[in-house]
Amino acid sequence: MAIDPKKHAMPVQDPKVRAHNFEEVALGYDEKTAVAEATRCLNCKNKPCVAGCPVNISIPEFIAKVKTGEFEEAYKIISASSSLPAVCGRVCPQETQCESKCTLGIKFEPVGIGRLERFVADYHNRNYKGEISVPVSNGHKVAVIGSGPSGLTCAGDLAKKGYKVSVFEALHTAGGVLVYGIPEFRLPKAIVKEEVEALKQYGVEIDTNVVIGKTLTIDELFEMGYEAVFIGSGAGLPRFMGIPGESLKGVYSANEFLTRSNLMKAYKDGSDTPIMHAKRVAVVGGGNVAMDAARTALRLGAESVHIIYRRSMEEIPARREEVEHAEEEGIVFDILRNPVEIIGYHNPDDRRDPKNGFVTGVKVIKCELGEPDEKGRRRPVEIPGSEYVIDVDCVIMSIGTRPNPLIKNTTAGLDVNRHGGIIVEEETGKTSKEGVYAGGDAVTGAATVILAMGAGKTAAKAIDEYLQSK
Repeated sequence: MAIDPKKHAMPVQDPKVRAHNFEEVALGYDEKTAVAEATRCLNCKNKPCVAGCPVNISIPEFIAKVKTGEFEEAYKIISASSSLPAVCGRVCPQETQCESKCTLGIKFEPVGIGRLERFVADYHNRNYKGEISVPVSNGHKVAVIGSGPSGLTCAGDLAKKGYKVSVFEALHTAGGVLVYGIPEFRLPKAIVKEEVEALKQYGVEIDTNVVIGKTLTIDELFEMGYEAVFIGSGAGLPRFMGIPGESLKGVYSANEFLTRSNLMKAYKDGSDTPIMHAKRVAVVGGGNVAMDAARTALRLGAESVHIIYRRSMEEIPARREEVEHAEEEGIVFDILRNPVEIIGYHNPDDRRDPKNGFVTGVKVIKCELGEPDEKGRRRPVEIPGSEYVIDVDCVIMSIGTRPNPLIKNTTAGLDVNRHGGIIVEEETGKTSKEGVYAGGDAVTGAATVILAMGAGKTAAKAIDEYLQSK
């Protein structure tokens, strides 16, 4: 039978409809489509796709089970390597990881590995009624700081080996960036909750509203009997450009904007943490977070949303699918542009004018691409005299985040780099402090969910070896 050269299309909400709701955009494969897509897999003996997966899922094996309709068996194969399959199937950049290594992709479109992973996880969550086999306790206690993807992965891997694991989360809901950073229309919170509840069945305890560095310190965790600590606290400290006008009313970090909307439900009337329902919005940046912020602003009622990005569309770091969805929804891309000033309203005749201090526009300068930078991307070069103003009443800065220094400042002997990232041994996640390991955004700065999960998996293996050797 001839191989279909293209992936089976993912059903999605109509752009005109979804731009005004927070329901999931991508609707997922049905059983027939999943089986059809699985038949495109060549089942390569050398399995290059597995090498492209940060958590080393046995990809050809699980796809082979989908092909024969053994969906629950496929789930067992995925879950042996991944604690968050329903999440990864939705938000991982498969196109630059597993799918980029797919042999079929040399000649045709690669197999839709992420779409199949999502299908399998959703099928399991809808249909599985069996009991989880909880491993016998090995008598060791481990503390995990943060309930984002690295923390949950580390906790899950250790719990499956019989460790008593306690996860300490600063916010009131478990999930970390999965709940505060990624919008409902891309990752429904019910999905995250299901994944968290599955970990609890393995005996993982999750304590919310615990700020490590304030409520408890790492040294106090050891005093409480924990024999090892994993730091997966993420990178929640936003970056700004340092340009005039960033203190005006209507300027947000993407982190704050998304947290208020996603976690605090600011889009609802009467919210305790309201958010500005701006009509004209500019988002600065070109990553996935920028796409999330822009598309959220649109759903909050914005009439126009601009994404200002200093390089071209070819260099934009966001997932291609997210860029395409944003374009379909009517978001404007101002590429090869860089903000130089945020402009605000000022009435010199009336200091009590309620409009004083609010954003009225953002001044940008045109750029052209010059020589490659240290990462190999062509450096944007500003064109003198090309400045102009885009009229907006809200500016959202999405130019990256860095780790919060709280844990470093309260933990003697924990080394960090000049960006505030915790220094670790790459092969183990081991830090400079005995018995303490770290991974995810707390080490690397803002990165992808799957890379954070890979770091959590690496650290869990190292912690197991460390405690078993004591």
